[in-house]
Amino acid sequence: MTATVTPAPTRPTAVPDAGRPGAPRALARHRGRLIGAGAVLALVLGALLLGGGGWPASLAVDVSGPLGRAGDWIIANRDGHPLFLYFLGHVSNAVVVSVRAVYLLLLALGWAGVTAAAGLVAWRVAGLRLALTSVAAFAVCGLLGMWVPTMQTLALMAVAVAASVLLGGLLGLAAGLSGRMDRILRPVLDTMQVLPAFAYLLPVVLVFGIGVPAAVLATVVYAAPPMARLTALGLRGADAGVMEAAASLGATGRQRLLTARLPLARKELLLGVNQSIMMALGMAVIASVIGAGGLGDRVYQALASVDVGAALGAGVPIVLLAVVLDRVTAAAGERIGTAPAHRSRLGWAVALVATAVVAVAGRLTDRLSWPDAWTVDIAGPVNGAVDWMTAHLYSGVPLVGGTADWAERFTTWVLNPLRDGLQALPWWTVLLTVGVLALLIGTWRTAATAVLATAAIGVLGVWGPALDTLSQVLAAVAVTLLLGVGLGVAAARSTRLGRALRPVLDIFQTMPQFVYLIPVVALFGVGRAPAVAAAVVYALPAVVRITAQGVRAVDPAAMESARSLGATGRQQLFQVQLPLARTALLLAVNQGVVLVLAVVVIGGLVGGGALGYDAVFGLAQGDLATGLVAGAAIVCLGLMLDRVTQPTERRDLAGKGA
Repeated sequence: MTATVTPAPTRPTAVPDAGRPGAPRALARHRGRLIGAGAVLALVLGALLLGGGGWPASLAVDVSGPLGRAGDWIIANRDGHPLFLYFLGHVSNAVVVSVRAVYLLLLALGWAGVTAAAGLVAWRVAGLRLALTSVAAFAVCGLLGMWVPTMQTLALMAVAVAASVLLGGLLGLAAGLSGRMDRILRPVLDTMQVLPAFAYLLPVVLVFGIGVPAAVLATVVYAAPPMARLTALGLRGADAGVMEAAASLGATGRQRLLTARLPLARKELLLGVNQSIMMALGMAVIASVIGAGGLGDRVYQALASVDVGAALGAGVPIVLLAVVLDRVTAAAGERIGTAPAHRSRLGWAVALVATAVVAVAGRLTDRLSWPDAWTVDIAGPVNGAVDWMTAHLYSGVPLVGGTADWAERFTTWVLNPLRDGLQALPWWTVLLTVGVLALLIGTWRTAATAVLATAAIGVLGVWGPALDTLSQVLAAVAVTLLLGVGLGVAAARSTRLGRALRPVLDIFQTMPQFVYLIPVVALFGVGRAPAVAAAVVYALPAVVRITAQGVRAVDPAAMESARSLGATGRQQLFQVQLPLARTALLLAVNQGVVLVLAVVVIGGLVGGGALGYDAVFGLAQGDLATGLVAGAAIVCLGLMLDRVTQPTERRDLAGKGA
């Protein structure tokens, strides 16, 4: 029998004062009633004055003409205009020279030198265990016959990450030291963060053409925002006491920055480097569409031929690179400043000498390239397993049907009704719904941003395709949250399950987006359902991690109090843990939406249609109008979804106070 607590009688009040206990709850309820009443009034007025139907043609603006002329001008002047000859041309040449220099250095070190360098660097910053992991990861890249493509990707990554860290660090420095610059950069970084990677490619290709410069610069634009955000966060979070002490000693602004702010923010800076590396690796495969080469090109070719074995052979090295780089940079952030300076310098000198010795030995023995005899072909066995699964699971399975049947039913019973229902709604009800949801979870400013972003989609003339994309996102997010929250709660409540899930989540979280498309196409065919399935698999790890972390972070005192009152495990979960983890759960929803949107757009390659197809078509045909309008609509859709799922600080505090 569970114990119950009867609250003491209190004096009734009409509306609690803001300073009294319970005021945040009452104010939130009062505000919700006002919003509900306003929404009902707006529904009545809209039905009487605006009627029904999709977005009115009179409110749409045709931008295809100006964009088409802009694209034609860029193509016509790319080889002769001073802007291209004396600025963008030099940028392109600098990128090519930098990537080639790094690639030639890696080839000169040879496979033994590169592997030794990876192991020794990991040993210096993270210890022996990660050093052995790094050596094993590079050895697997060679065993899979992917040594040269791995070096190509590593060279491109080195240049792209260096440029991303430099650009992001400068932007973060400006935002961290200036409140005005922070307010200016915040919407720009928000836009860059919600813009799917595929949308970066078309403008870059028009300016720089197909090749390495376009791939590197697209990666820089994609990977710089995390560095900028975390740099600004670290600088703004510097200990006020330390800064005041430095100022009292007469330090100038420059001295305070170099001797206090930056050292205090070094962990955030290294975390920014870590995130830039992960974002750049995620872009490696997508950039292969525009001539990046390396491992991404192998994955893209495998996607074109639905060759799961070849895709896995190229995808595994990308995952291994991501895991090693993630672990090394994370360990560097944790251990920085813990070792004496003289020991650190001595250790790095030993590592440098050892790498040089191994590289010279490899050159003297003429073993710079990975030996062909040491390679293993996994494409055949993997494709054999996929063929068996396709033959036995694709269709005709007794009672449950096959994966193709599931995809068809999901499309017929979920995706089609959801799309048709959204497209049948009067346009103004969509705007009203977006505004109400954003207002309930945020402020008037966030609601206005969400409504304006949604209205911009209609103005661009892609209202129908955008609602089609939205239906796929909503379906994928629903499945992702159902699975992710359940797994996250289970992992938080079971240490053994949490440890078992961690390596699986690591692999799935570092796998490039394109890699997910190949097995789902093999199992589910082509269409919107495979795009949704790939989006679910891609977004699931983030939702599981955030949910588990939020549930684990619940105050132990609250849990102990619930147990002392005789609450069952179910009551503890639903009445204590989940309510107290509300902020983390909302963050899980937000991240799930952003990640799902990114893959649903790429799903245009496998029949997802809607805005994703327009973006792919625009890139393939060099059609700036189609591709850029689709990209802009994707940005607006991402901003809207971000605003209606991301609570503001004021609402978080209200929830905690309640």
